[in-house]
Amino acid sequence: MSAPLPPVMAGRTVLITADRRSEDLADAFARRGAAIRHAPAMTIVHHSDDEQLVDDTRALMADPPDALVITTGAGLRGWMEAAEVAGLDDALRAALADAYIVARGPKAKGALISRGLRADWVAESETAAEIIEHLLDRGVEGTTVAVQHHGNGSDGIDDALAQAGARVAPFVVYRWGPAPDPAAVTASTREAAAGEIDVVVFTSAPAVASWWTAAEEAGVADEIVRRSRDDLLVAAVGPVTAAPLRAKGVEPLVPERSRMGALIRAVLLHFGDAVD
Repeated sequence: MSAPLPPVMAGRTVLITADRRSEDLADAFARRGAAIRHAPAMTIVHHSDDEQLVDDTRALMADPPDALVITTGAGLRGWMEAAEVAGLDDALRAALADAYIVARGPKAKGALISRGLRADWVAESETAAEIIEHLLDRGVEGTTVAVQHHGNGSDGIDDALAQAGARVAPFVVYRWGPAPDPAAVTASTREAAAGEIDVVVFTSAPAVASWWTAAEEAGVADEIVRRSRDDLLVAAVGPVTAAPLRAKGVEPLVPERSRMGALIRAVLLHFGDAVD
């Protein structure tokens, strides 16, 4: 019989702002003794016009791209699932076989591999700027570049590539939607400012923006910044998620790898857990 996990989070309250995979986060911290509060700051709204996505996919297959940019693992999986429903998944993979494929970070790379595709290059910083710089250095004039967008828009990728002479084919598989319970989000910002929350966990930059807007509207943003320098731990899954927090004066805990498991381990280690 395995030994029980040390309750290193006992007496602490963790606020989870994610919609997707929130149960995984909650379970991981609850097993270590934490009390959990859940206030999703955003929701993922999948593409509402499947016919348009399928039509765009057919057009891409008829004129395969020279390069493909995958910005999120969830977006790629959603695109391939839509193609599978339409009976196009094998043909889509074949059409992409000769494309130079760029992945925005390890999650996008992992999703590509799981779908039988490869990543020729990975933007380790997970930023649009690194992707743009790499493709412009490689040369895109006269080429066709397909870009799968994440829920926060293209981050300037389309414009930069088009200005360099590429023909850009964008694919929007999902977008970010509003918080399912805005009142709960506002209440969570007040609780964080009042010292009722010990850890706030963010897994996306749009969730940071939404939660912070609620904090500003509630008049508690300055107090949250102050507390983040004292007894409130703010954790972000990666540098992209951390950027808007730093812009507000909050220095978050960021794991070395932009993965959910690494985020959980970083928080546990912060509170004294001896995780291998």
